[in-house]
Amino acid sequence: MRRHHSTTPRTPRVLGCLLLLAAAGGLSLGPAPTAQAAAPTPLHRVVPAPASVTPGGTPYRITRTTRVRADGPVEVRRIGTYLAGLLRPATGYPLPVTDRGTGGIRLRLASGDFGAEGYRLTSGAGGVTLTARTPAGLFHGVQTLRQLLPASVERKTVQPGPWQIAGGTVQDRPRYAYRGAMLDVSRHFFTVAQVKRYIDQVALYKVNELHLHLSDDQGWRIAVDSWPRLASYGGSTQVGGGRGGFYTKADYREIVRYAASRYLEVVPEIDMPGHTNAALASYARLNCDGVAPPLYTGTQVGFSSLCVPKEVTYDFVDDVIRELAALTPGRYLHIGGDEAHSTSHTDYVRFMDRVQPVVARYGKTVIGWHQLTGAHPARGALAQYWGLDGTAAAEKEQVAQAARNGTGLILSPADRIYLDMKYTSATRPGTKWAGLVEVRRSYDWNPGAYLPGVPGGAVRGVEAPLWTETLATSAGLEYMAFPRLAGAAELGWSPAATHDWNAYKVRLAAQGPRWDALGIRYYRSPQVPWPAR
Repeated sequence: MRRHHSTTPRTPRVLGCLLLLAAAGGLSLGPAPTAQAAAPTPLHRVVPAPASVTPGGTPYRITRTTRVRADGPVEVRRIGTYLAGLLRPATGYPLPVTDRGTGGIRLRLASGDFGAEGYRLTSGAGGVTLTARTPAGLFHGVQTLRQLLPASVERKTVQPGPWQIAGGTVQDRPRYAYRGAMLDVSRHFFTVAQVKRYIDQVALYKVNELHLHLSDDQGWRIAVDSWPRLASYGGSTQVGGGRGGFYTKADYREIVRYAASRYLEVVPEIDMPGHTNAALASYARLNCDGVAPPLYTGTQVGFSSLCVPKEVTYDFVDDVIRELAALTPGRYLHIGGDEAHSTSHTDYVRFMDRVQPVVARYGKTVIGWHQLTGAHPARGALAQYWGLDGTAAAEKEQVAQAARNGTGLILSPADRIYLDMKYTSATRPGTKWAGLVEVRRSYDWNPGAYLPGVPGGAVRGVEAPLWTETLATSAGLEYMAFPRLAGAAELGWSPAATHDWNAYKVRLAAQGPRWDALGIRYYRSPQVPWPAR
């Protein structure tokens, strides 16, 4: 008892002395355990996988004195402002954007072997420099820089850090020029704000094409001045009979502007001659019998068709394409062409032969679903393949023959990267007509060798479509898109030599905390070694 009593009073005195020494700088109590454990993310551990990584040297640490130096034209400063805006909330640092000074984070344009979208990221104790030939390349480099910081940098409140970027060099450029994500806003309507949210999510993975499916049997989603009932009546409903909606021209311009700020090009689609019930219901004269069908809110396909023999059909097509092309600064206009089961083959070919020149007349390049290859694809047209691994050889050969004749291909095999396919039989949303598509299956294929007989140069890229028959909320979109969209993006961006499931699943797992920080609801596939929450 005596001994215990004599030592007890000394404890607060010793602790007090230690605290005084620490305050005076004479003693370091050391960093908190979380700070000790924090280490920079290795340069290779990003998605999509970079083309080349050379690690080495001291990491760069973002601090309160860090500046973002944006050299060059206004677009570079805009990207610098975007980067600073991403980093300020979680770091709590001011991160001023400037065009002078040394150190910090520097963005610069320069000549070099970067291509249209490539970049180089160099990091060391003195700072980080992103170099590219174009602003698009700088923007993609910013997405890599984001992933090299802790996932908590995505949060909107101040986080503890530290904010280190590993030392070394990343030299990167895409495998394919076309890396797309399609959003179906026809089966269920999504607001401008919801589309912007999806744009931000896909931009993180260097996607550069936003394909908007703007019309279908269940809803017409874009205002057309010369045919106003298309939107006001044809856009009034959606799958299940709920209230639909449509984009005014101002709405659509805002989507295009916002996508461009994230270096995505909008590809609008008006599906025809099938998938047209919303248009047929809006205008009786578009029907061969002159009788408008009722609006449709189911999910069947293949029952509708524009009236190919009527001249008014081509007046309609010309007006719609003219107005939509005028709103769309991008290169492409998608005319659909799939599942035209109510149109005879002869009429289908006749229709496509008349419509493709209309697209060209208004300055756009035609994209159509791969059924276009059964007609006469226009010179320079792209065909989007959505078949399956098990699609009949004759159909695949038809596509391959068109590719050998000069038609470019976008690959979207439904049993690989249709994001609305269920992961497993237990997945609640989604469909399974193309099969169950787990994360590994979605990633584990090579676009350059997927279709027999297709020259490698004919493959222009990859696109991950997200159809919305069963999806009505942003949370639903995200659950079906993530994590598979990240894999589709890697297939489009990264060199074929980097494609390895065992390495990819580790890099993919590291994205989970980032999605948590961003508020993205995703599917935690058992095939991926996600970190514990």
